[in-house]
Amino acid sequence: MVKGMLMEESGLLGRLRTELATMPVALQRVAEQILIAPEETARATIIDLAERAGTSTATVTRLCRVLGYRGYAQLRVAVATEIGRAAQARWDTDIDREIGPDDPLDHLLAVVASADARAIQDTAGQVDLGAVDRVAGAVARADRVDLFGLGSSGNAAREMAFRLERIRIPVWHRADPHTALTNAALLGPGDVAIGLSHSGRTREVIEVLAEAADHGALTVAVTSFRRSPLAEVADVVLTTAVQETTFRLAALSALHSQLLVLDLIYVAVAQRTYQRTTEAFEVTARAVDAHRLPDESARPARRPIKTTEGP
Repeated sequence: MVKGMLMEESGLLGRLRTELATMPVALQRVAEQILIAPEETARATIIDLAERAGTSTATVTRLCRVLGYRGYAQLRVAVATEIGRAAQARWDTDIDREIGPDDPLDHLLAVVASADARAIQDTAGQVDLGAVDRVAGAVARADRVDLFGLGSSGNAAREMAFRLERIRIPVWHRADPHTALTNAALLGPGDVAIGLSHSGRTREVIEVLAEAADHGALTVAVTSFRRSPLAEVADVVLTTAVQETTFRLAALSALHSQLLVLDLIYVAVAQRTYQRTTEAFEVTARAVDAHRLPDESARPARRPIKTTEGP
């Protein structure tokens, strides 16, 4: 599978929003016009879009190629597909994502819920299912799986490690960069290293993945930027989408999207190890059963005490 190629004809708008600031100026102008008026883009010719952006048709074609599309026609289909999916999901695309100091809680709830739902939907739209299938198969067969991320990405890595441990996958998660590097040096062919970084520019995560790659492990990058240093050192790239709001910048908003991608891998691994996973769940459930409080609702109702009235 070619790294850097967009495999799905969906999730385009989310990807443009995420990567806009990293694009060359000429490509930014085209991307901005697509984001400002996606419905019009779905109907416009390549000449129309170039004129709206104040650039040339060659620049529009260049943006299509950068995004992994063969040409403008394929990009238009992707835009139309995403518009239709957004309408079906009834996204609240017009909600103000700015939060003021005096805004009521119901507004905060609407903003946060809308942003998270949109980020998850954008991530689902752009996920490369072929890449997920490859990673899940490798994890299910691996002698060892290493996960590494820092900050919010570290929380996602820790959660994934817990889930894989629960189904008897030999997995390591180290929050310390030096320990993570020494772990990566012990990997080899047949092992898997997964590095998480929203920006794809976290030096420690890049170093860990590069070290694992040097020893022959399959390397997987989970990042919002397909053209990033982390993506360049990875065999497989899985992208996430984010929706910023006031007080929740991109790196803080990426957690839900990262968990979606990792959870998809986890469930696909559990499918491939169905018998072992089922047995592991039964064993672990019995181990902690004595520590659960009894379910009061499951108890039989007490019978009323009968009393005998005197004459």
